[in-house]
Amino acid sequence: MEEKTKILLCEDDENLGTLLWEYLNAKEYQTELMPDGEAGYKAFIKNKYDICVLDVMMPKKDGFTLAKEIRQINSEVPILFLTAKTLKEDILEGFKIGADDYMTKPFSMEELLMRIEAIMRRVKGKKTKEGSIYKMGQFTFDTQKQLLSIGEKSTKLTTKESELLALLCAHANDILERNYALKTIWIDDNYFNARSMDVYITKLRKHLKADPSIEIINIHGKGYKIIIPDEITVEA
Repeated sequence: MEEKTKILLCEDDENLGTLLWEYLNAKEYQTELMPDGEAGYKAFIKNKYDICVLDVMMPKKDGFTLAKEIRQINSEVPILFLTAKTLKEDILEGFKIGADDYMTKPFSMEELLMRIEAIMRRVKGKKTKEGSIYKMGQFTFDTQKQLLSIGEKSTKLTTKESELLALLCAHANDILERNYALKTIWIDDNYFNARSMDVYITKLRKHLKADPSIEIINIHGKGYKIIIPDEITVEA
């Protein structure tokens, strides 16, 4: 029998939290509700969760702070933010921390469920994919282990960093169209996801700067291109 997906739900609004908890459990998700960020952190370090759904404005510890602490413990667990904030700066802050999705209140429970299901499909799909190892310049990139290595140094990439770099490598020295990348990794090519991808491109550039022969360039109005001077090799 397949185990239920386990959700850490942190929401300080008692009425909303209880409604979401009841709804998600009714939909066969094993959901644990915490009333604030501090309780959420204590729960996370004691238990294993498949996805975290975090309200941004919480007492004791806000959702952004909690997400940063979760990322220090686990760089891969999906995080979905719930917030009443609609400022672009706040939404981008969530993506910089490593959010997989962001929902502004009010929202329908059905939409929340659909977004959770979409995230979990991506996670499960990634786990079942056969990994590839790209050799590019001085780097070796293991897509399955999400490791980018140069010399004796290895960097563990986040899931989205790894997925985006894998797409760039698959289109090495060619244009990776922006909308294609957004729909492949983020499912939707809306404004906030597009800005999130820009953040991850910046992160990848920092990871790759150890080899100056490799460069990710913007192709105005189209997308990105990773420039690799020598032929890229792929091992299954």
